[in-house]
Amino acid sequence: MKVLIAGGAGFIGSTIASACVDHGIDTVILDNYVTGRAEFTRGRTAYEGDICDGGLIDRVFAEHPDIDAVVHAAALIVVPDSVADPLGYYRENVAKGVEFLQHLARNKCTRLLFSSSASIYRAAEDGRVDENSPIETLSPYANTKAVFESILADVAVAGPTKVVSLRYFNPIGADPKLRTGLQLRTPSHALGQMIDKHRTGGVFRITGTDWPTRDGSGIRDYVHVWDLALAHVAALRRFDTVTGTDPYRVVNLGTGNGTTVRELVTAFERVTGESLKVAEAGPRPGDTAGAYTSSTLAADLLGWRPTLSVEDGIRDSLRWVAKRDEVLGEG
Repeated sequence: MKVLIAGGAGFIGSTIASACVDHGIDTVILDNYVTGRAEFTRGRTAYEGDICDGGLIDRVFAEHPDIDAVVHAAALIVVPDSVADPLGYYRENVAKGVEFLQHLARNKCTRLLFSSSASIYRAAEDGRVDENSPIETLSPYANTKAVFESILADVAVAGPTKVVSLRYFNPIGADPKLRTGLQLRTPSHALGQMIDKHRTGGVFRITGTDWPTRDGSGIRDYVHVWDLALAHVAALRRFDTVTGTDPYRVVNLGTGNGTTVRELVTAFERVTGESLKVAEAGPRPGDTAGAYTSSTLAADLLGWRPTLSVEDGIRDSLRWVAKRDEVLGEG
C-alpha cells in the first residue's frame, strides 16, 4: 500500500508517516512547509508545494500512480489565530481543500482519510461527546473543520470518492523514537506551556477557571500522538470495510477519559517530580470548556484502542523538547 500524506511534514502528519513506514505502508509527503518542517521528511519521498497546486498534484500522481489513498492533514490549527484571521483560516482550510478535492478526483483518487477535530462538538453537561453529538462550533478554526466535513459528506454521497473523517481530540507526546514531535519551540496549548514554564521557571497560567467542570478548569481528552498515528494505519488498512455501507464515516479518536487542566498540572508534577508555578487567568479567545469522547466506534470499526497514558504523553513530550533542537538543527 502507498499513501499520500498532505501536511506530512507537520507534527501529526509526520507522526502518521512514521507509523505508516513502521507498518509497511509506503508514504509520499506533500507539504508547503508553512508550519511543517523539511527535516521531518528526511529519507522520505516528499514534494514541496500547496494542496491547491493542480499541476503539482498531477505530477505526484503521475510519478506515483500506485497511490492507494490520501491522508489530508494539511491545515492551520491555532484557535486564537483563527479568531484574529478568520479569512486566512477559511482560505487555507476550506477553499484550498475544495481545490485539493478537485485535483484528487481528476487523478481518480477515491479513498480519503481526513484529519478533523472534536472541537466541532457541543458537549453534554459532563463534557462527554460521541459521533452523534450535536455540532456547535465556537471558533473560526472549528467552523472550518465542520464546513469542510459537510463538503466531504456531499462529495462522498455523489461518489466515487469515499471518506473517513477522524475527529481528533487533544494530541500530546511525540514519536516514541523521537524522529518527530512538535516543531514549535513554545506551543500555545496547555502542555506546551507547562513545559516552557518548567524549563524557564515561569508561571503557568490556567486560562479559564469558571468552566462547568469538576474543578472549574477546562477539560480535554489527551491522546498520545503515536496512538493517534496508529489509528490512521488501522483506518487505511480497513478503509474499504469501514466505508463499505456508508461512503462517509466519522470516527472519534480519543482515550475516553477527560483530564482537566488542573489534573494535567498534577500529572506533570508527578512525571517531573517538581512543583510547577501556577496562576489563574481568563479564557483565551475561542476557548471552550472542552470535551472528551465516550465512543467505542474506533474500537468497533478500526480495531483500535489507545495504549499510552497521559503520563506517557508528558514524558515523551519532555524527551522531545530535549531532542528538538538537535533534530531541527537549531540552537
